[in-house]
Amino acid sequence: MSYHDPVMLAECIDALNIKPNGVYVDLTFGGGGHTKAILAKLDGGRLFSFDQDQDAKANADGISDESFTFIEGNFRHLRRYLKMYGVKSVDGILADLGISSHQIDAAERGFSTRFDAELDMRMDQSASKSARDVLNTYSQDELHKIFGMYGEVKNAKTLAAAIVARRTNTEITTVNELKDILSKYTKRGKENRYYAQVFQAIRIEVNEELKALEEALEQSAEVLSEDGRLVVMSYHSLEDRLVKNFIAKGKMSGEVEKDFYGNVLRPLEPVNRKPIVADDSEIERNNRARSAKLRIGRKL
Repeated sequence: MSYHDPVMLAECIDALNIKPNGVYVDLTFGGGGHTKAILAKLDGGRLFSFDQDQDAKANADGISDESFTFIEGNFRHLRRYLKMYGVKSVDGILADLGISSHQIDAAERGFSTRFDAELDMRMDQSASKSARDVLNTYSQDELHKIFGMYGEVKNAKTLAAAIVARRTNTEITTVNELKDILSKYTKRGKENRYYAQVFQAIRIEVNEELKALEEALEQSAEVLSEDGRLVVMSYHSLEDRLVKNFIAKGKMSGEVEKDFYGNVLRPLEPVNRKPIVADDSEIERNNRARSAKLRIGRKL
């Protein structure tokens, strides 16, 4: 569990309402904490776990349970992979979004502001686009957009211009080189929060995280069986807004579509009206739990 300490593990497993002979999907295998907890409740059922990070595959190799299948791929291809395994519907889908503890702590991956390293940030290490590519090839307008949208950086336009000016002389290649630029545009005492916002924006762009999430949510509604559960834990408002809108209204944008009689047309309904959050003891034990929001949808 040192690879990644799952947040609200018990709450996630309870939310799935697991049937021993059911079919389940863990969209974010990581260290395998959720997967092992699901497997412990299965008797004759099946579990398919996704992860595009090659480091996670080593953890999956240690699980010999016949009910378990590891899929080395992005969860945005949920439907396609399930079809490959002859699965038409599933009873529950779990997603623990965002970045794992291991990815943050692996200095060479370039996810963390704590270490100097090459600007990478790829969750799939075979992918062609890295953080270095984003910073050195994107136009000023594109950088402005991702800093503003994905990082909610207030001086996104100024920062984008500064990065473009800096790279005209020399390519930006390391975490410390990027932090050196950022340090000139943040308030004293607020540096770490500012760095985190910018790094989040770049990471989301590199991995197309929000687009992948949208695709996975849409496909989840298609593959869930009646009364099946969708359980999603998010860690920032951009993810949570997509999940909330999709479960409550059936659309990412939050628009409501109704039938002739005024009934909301949506594939799922919320099980919990408000997100479930971690208690104080878990937050004290695992700081990552502080921003976690757990939402549950049931297939109509």
